[in-house]
Amino acid sequence: MKFAICNETFQDWDFDRAFAFARECGYTGIEIAPFTLDDDARKITAAKRDEVRQQAATADLEVVGLHWLLAKTEGFYLTTPDDTVRGTTADYLADLARLCRDVGGRVLVLGSPYQRNLLEGVSHDEGVRLAADCIARALPTLEECDVVLTVEPLGPAEGDFLNTASQGVELIEQVGSPHCRLHLDVKAMSSEPTPVPQIIRENASVLQHFHANDPNLLGPGMGDVDFVPIFEALGEIDYQGWVSVEVFDYTPGVETLARDSMAYMQRCLRGEG
Repeated sequence: MKFAICNETFQDWDFDRAFAFARECGYTGIEIAPFTLDDDARKITAAKRDEVRQQAATADLEVVGLHWLLAKTEGFYLTTPDDTVRGTTADYLADLARLCRDVGGRVLVLGSPYQRNLLEGVSHDEGVRLAADCIARALPTLEECDVVLTVEPLGPAEGDFLNTASQGVELIEQVGSPHCRLHLDVKAMSSEPTPVPQIIRENASVLQHFHANDPNLLGPGMGDVDFVPIFEALGEIDYQGWVSVEVFDYTPGVETLARDSMAYMQRCLRGEG
């Protein structure tokens, strides 16, 4: 199993220091939030893209891809009936695909609840149709860059659209492309009545990427979720993708979050928990 960590975990650390420490902890991948480079991905220069790619290589890390795709942006919306805005959003997803390729990644994690929540008068079914249309417009660039956009279901505390894995799959099926697949997040799955290992098994055929965290917003092993059966399920389906640590509460400190998350996951792989 391949382990990565999301780079915003390191907050104000420079990339060289953050990447080196991630590798020291045992991670072999780094997942990047575009806003840690610039709030507007289109402004990130070719030189900066090359630099990030080289920084990861120097630390002996692979760049997994990008997440928090639309964070700190304005004017983009996935499920709006406004055709112009959807077109602009699709263009930006294409820009993110190019950025992902340029820094050496292959996965885009599409969460962004504030840019996909259902607007007044838009039903769930219509929202799925509109989101599928938006993603489909970006597909030629995703294919050209060999990048996979992964749809991330999020719990109801974060939004009202795509709250379950099955709803995420519904959108993926409407897009109908191998460049649009499923992302699963432990924190989000924990809001579903279905046990997390069962969700993993039921969606094995479309699963592309995975985030390890806890509903308490900390890292794996820092809350009540037992990751032993989760990793057992990932092993049963022969999951070959990345498991990326993504946290939202940085109170314990960077070193503790990175080190303890990895140490716990390694124990889980041994069946110890």
